[in-house]
Parts: sequence; structure tokens; C-alpha cells
Amino acid sequence: MEEPPISTSTRSYWRWSKQDFFPEPSFQSFTTYRTALSSACPRLKDRLLSRSSDNNELKVLPQASENPMRRCLTAWDLTWLAFGSVVGSGIFVITGQEARSDAGPAIVLSYAISGFSALLSALCYTEFAVDVPVAGGSFSFLRIELGDFIAFIAAGNILLEAVVGAAGLGRSWSSYFASMIKNDSDFFRIRVNSFHEGFNMLDPIAVAVLFIANGVAMISTRNTSILNWLSSIVTTLVIVFIVVVGFVHGKASNLTPFFPMGMKGVFNAAAVVYWSYTGFDMVATMAEETKNPGRDIPIGLVGSMSMITVIYCLMALALVSMVNYTQIDVDAAYSVAFVQIGMKWAKYLVSICALKGMTTSLLVGSMGQARYMTQIARSHMIPPFFALVHPKTGTPVNATLFITLLSSIVGFFSSLDVLSSVFSISTLFIFMLMAVALLVRRYYVRQNTSREDLTRVLGCLFVIIASSAVGTALWSSKKLGWIGYTVCAVVWLLGTLAMSLLPKQRTPKVWGVPLVPWLPSLSIATNLFLIGSLEPDAFWRFFLCTGFMLLYYIFVGVHATYDVEHQNRQDFKDVEPTEEPTNNGPFVR
Repeated sequence: MEEPPISTSTRSYWRWSKQDFFPEPSFQSFTTYRTALSSACPRLKDRLLSRSSDNNELKVLPQASENPMRRCLTAWDLTWLAFGSVVGSGIFVITGQEARSDAGPAIVLSYAISGFSALLSALCYTEFAVDVPVAGGSFSFLRIELGDFIAFIAAGNILLEAVVGAAGLGRSWSSYFASMIKNDSDFFRIRVNSFHEGFNMLDPIAVAVLFIANGVAMISTRNTSILNWLSSIVTTLVIVFIVVVGFVHGKASNLTPFFPMGMKGVFNAAAVVYWSYTGFDMVATMAEETKNPGRDIPIGLVGSMSMITVIYCLMALALVSMVNYTQIDVDAAYSVAFVQIGMKWAKYLVSICALKGMTTSLLVGSMGQARYMTQIARSHMIPPFFALVHPKTGTPVNATLFITLLSSIVGFFSSLDVLSSVFSISTLFIFMLMAVALLVRRYYVRQNTSREDLTRVLGCLFVIIASSAVGTALWSSKKLGWIGYTVCAVVWLLGTLAMSLLPKQRTPKVWGVPLVPWLPSLSIATNLFLIGSLEPDAFWRFFLCTGFMLLYYIFVGVHATYDVEHQNRQDFKDVEPTEEPTNNGPFVR
């Protein structure tokens, strides 16, 4: 039985005053805001050089929620939360699209490549989540190690992930449901010819599904977890059925040619099917509600991701064995595949499983996305109104409702291919930053690291990132061939080797990533490589969204966080700090 949280506030949860959204001094009047804008440059410099601390994220920021979240999750819950969040969020959606357009039968390798990269990222998340078990996930981790500004860019992309990911799942749910009723994935959608292509198929079913799933997630973390793992066990049985039938009815002739679009097609597909692995980071946001983070999070994250990678490869192989890649339906691949091999009844089983998988992905995703938003709001990068935790449910209701509203609007208009490309680049970018942050955490501690060692760390990071980026650019442009790739690989190897010879300044508190710096460095390289494999349109959408985020930061975020940070310093100036003040900068001793 879930115990009710102990409330620390006597105020009503449902309140809407200006002070609940903008309590900072800079926003009290037009005069104070104009004064804040006149100091934008020094304030921006302060934020660029500011870092948070473990103690600040663990002890200080949660006070903004007024009520605590419930510690009610175990390793069993986390394992199935990861499974429920990941399986169904992409394998039933993107596999057919990428097998047909980019990789062909080699989609199996695309899943293996993306799975390996995702596992490397999962290792980085695990170490941070065990050391700093808060609801903020990657936002908090990056704020501690790479500073306030980098964390804001990540925060913007996290919220972009939340909105786009939920919208994409809502659209996919609608496609599969339509294919069950009538063999037309657009059956329930409304075409508006005057709208731009990609935004002209309105989807009311997606909106309804998003509101229902997010409504359930708001009620109770524990009950949502129980519902998730019960339904995920059913999904596992259906997956076994899909794989077995796929292999029984598979034809070797469907696997040739195995590389119809070459290795470039394999990597292009790998960058997009990475969406199928997203969701594991949601488990990291559950750390604040986990009974024993040091034991439960490694089991839940690393164990589930290893299992999911194997499952995905088997499912992809089953699909391309049953049906020639040129005949795969891009909207409901598995359901239509069973129809094509004469098992019409099985398409309903597969569609129900896919719908169930996408529903649990929406449930778990809603939980994780709202907790990301809660920690971002606790820092005042967005209004602290969204940081409030409901006293009865122990869940962030305001944040959940906001994510639901935005994702419903996007899902109502946007097609799946538009959503998946934006989502992939945002996810890969954050995972790359997480690997960088882990290396900084291990090799740089403000009190202990000399300036000479700091310079060496920065130099090694520059070499690792630059060699990975240049290698990716050469691959995408097809210039210099294997000579260029080999040179970049050697430079990356030397940069990583040099970092491995530097003294580590910190050891993990409980659980740590093995083979540091090699695995985090490899994570940086693979994520950058997958980013470089995306189409140019994905970059334009990403840069456009990031541009809007920067405008918001300059006019709102920088002033809110500056006010709060300096107020906290004033409040605690007489208290002996456990770390140096957070305005020392991310790389200043």
C-alpha cells in the first residue's frame, strides 16, 4: 500500500497567481524587468560560468515542490518501467519505415548499432542517477558538471523530446488502431489540403489517447507501475509469438540483397531507429521515487537495455524474413506483414500488442517527462508553478497537464516522419552531452584539480569530440574515404588514451561505469556519428527549435535563475559549504 506523502505546505495546490509563475524580483514590475534586461550581459556571463552541486539538486531544489514524491519503486518496477517505456515506442513504428526506405534487411544491424550506443548512454545515466537520485535526470546531471547554460540547452531539448515523443506515439497509436478497423492507417484522420504536407492529416484519436494515458499517470506512481509490468508481461509473450512465427514463415530470399542501400543506409536507419531505444532515460528520472537507488537503478537500467537490444534485433529479423523489404507497410509493418503471409487473424493480436506497447510507453513517458519538467521548474528555468507536487497523489500534476496539452497540439497536426527526425537528433545530442559530463565528473573536481590537469582534460575532450565530429562529417560527405576515417579513428584513440593516463579526481559513490574513459568516449563518438547520419531537414528543425529556446533563455530564463541562485547564496552565506560556491564557473578552480 502506498503511503501518502508528508505535506510541507498549507497552501492550496490549485493556484494561479502571478507569483506562482514569476516570483523572482526581476519580474515584479515592468521597471524591475527593464532593469534586469539592462544587466543581461553580466547576468548571462554569470549563468555561463555557473555550476550546481549534488547537494543543491538533492536538498535545496526539491523544496520548491512543497510536497515530496513517494519512494515506492523497486528494481522490479524499474526493469519493467524501462521495458514498458522502450518496447512499443519505436519497434512497431519505425522498423517498417526504415527497412523500406533506408536499410532493407540490414535493419537488424541498424538496431544492433543503435542498441550498443544506447547501452553506452544507459551506463552514463546509471552512474549519475545512483550518485544524484533526483527527478531531473540528465538536466540535473548536466547542470552539476557542465554548467547552467548547457543544462538549459539540454532542458529545452528534453522538453522538445517530451512533446515530440508523446505526439509521435499518439499518432502511431492512431495508425495501428485504424489498421485494425480498416486496412488504412489514415482512416480516422482528417485531411486538410490547404495545410502544408506533413501537417495536413489531423488526428483526433491521437489527442484522445494522450489525454487518457497522461490522466492515468497523474493518479499514482505505484499503481501506474503495477499496471505497466502486468501489461508488459503480456507484451513479452506476444513478442515471442512474433519472433517464432516470423522465423517459421521466413524466406531466405527476402534477406537478399542484405545491403540494398549500402552501409550508409544502415547508419542512416540506425540514427532514426534510435527512437526505438528512447525511454530508458525515464527510469533515471524515477530515482527520487526509488527505495534503494544504489541497487535498483543499475539493475533496472543496464539489465533492461541489454535485454531490449536482443529483442529488437530478433523482431527486426523476423519482419524482414516474413516480407520483402519493398513490400513492408510503413505505418503498420507487423500487422500487414501477417496479412501478407496469410495469417489475417494474427494481425489483430499484433496490433493489440502494439497498441498496448505504445500505451505503456505513453504512461511511463508521461511519468518521466513530467519529472524532468518538475526539476527544470525547481531551478526556475521555467515557471516554478510546474514544480509543484500534489499533496494527495505525490505526482507533479501541473507538469503532466502542460506536457499533455502541448503534445496533443503537435500530435494533432504533425506526421510521424517529421516527428521522428526531430526527436532523434534531440535525443542523440543529450546522450552525447551526458557522456561528456561523465568524463568531466571523473576527471575534474573544483577543489582538487590543478589548472594544468584541467587544461589536459579540456584538451583531451576537444580531441575526442573534434575527431568524432570530423569523422562523421567525412562519412556524410563521402570525402577522403577510408583514409580520412582511419586518421580520425587514430586521433580519437590517441585522445582517449591520453585521457586514460590522467589522474582521476573522483570515484563513484556506489556504482560506476567500467572502462572509463573508453566507454564514455565511445559513446560520444557513436552519438555524434548517428547525429551526422540524419537528413539535413532534421538539423534545420533542431537549430530552429534551439534558436527559440535561446531567445526564451535571454529574455526570461537567465534572469529567473540568476535571481534564485543569488538569493540562495544570500540565504546560505553563513553556512559552511560542502563544495565551493556555484559561481566559480564550470572550469575554474
